[in-house]
Order: sequence, then structure tokens, then C-alpha cells
Amino acid sequence: MKKTAIHKLMTRNLIKLNLEDSLTKAESLFKSNNIRHLPVVSGHKIVGMLSYNDLLRISFADSANDDGDTIETTVYDMFTLEQVMSKQVSYVEASDAIEVAAELFIHQNFHALPVLEKDKLVGIVTTTDMIRYYNTKCK
Repeated sequence: MKKTAIHKLMTRNLIKLNLEDSLTKAESLFKSNNIRHLPVVSGHKIVGMLSYNDLLRISFADSANDDGDTIETTVYDMFTLEQVMSKQVSYVEASDAIEVAAELFIHQNFHALPVLEKDKLVGIVTTTDMIRYYNTKCK
């Protein structure tokens, strides 16, 4: 049976952060695009990943509003993107079989992986992408 390559289900329209961007910008991108993970680049090189949960972790209990999901942006002034993002980034190649990403999701407890092609960031694949893919295959 032929294996499906990651490039078939990855998100290609990348929304990403530059290493110099602020955490306020990151929150704005998360909310305006209804996403939970952002690759962080320096030039064309991926240097980290930021999740919305990373932002929630740095907030203080009294800094969030009643819904617990909106962060007072003054907290962001205390940290840089580089301090908050995950720097140990695992990735997959666009030509890898989706099982490669699934194994990383299972064993490394990731929920999003940057997708590279010849060391260039070309997409992102998430656990939601995998569920969506398998859901359509099962119908």
C-alpha cells in the first residue's frame, strides 16, 4: 500500500513569526487566524515554535479575564519571544509519510510540526490535520 506524504495534508499558507516579533503580535495572530501554533523564523531558518499554551503559561492567574483565555498584554512586556518559544524543534520533511508525523505526535507529545523541504519551511502539520485526514479516509 502506498503511503501518503505529509505534503498532501499540511497547511501551506504559513502564518509565522520572526524572532524579533513581540508576544502581543503572536497573540494577535493566534486570535485573528484561529490557530494554536506558530513557527518562529530567523531569516529563512526555523528557530522555534510558539503555541498559544506557551502564552497562557506565562500569564499570571489575575492577568487573565473571566473566560481564562484572554491575557493581559502587559505580561508580554516581561518576556521576549525567544524566552517563551520552544527552541528544540522537531520537524518533518514534506515527502515523509504521515506516519512519521504521527509517531512524533505520539512519542514527543507535540501537536504541531514544521514541514521542511530542502531545509526551507514550506508548511505546518498539526494533530488536527491528521484527525481531519483520517476522518475523511474512514468515511
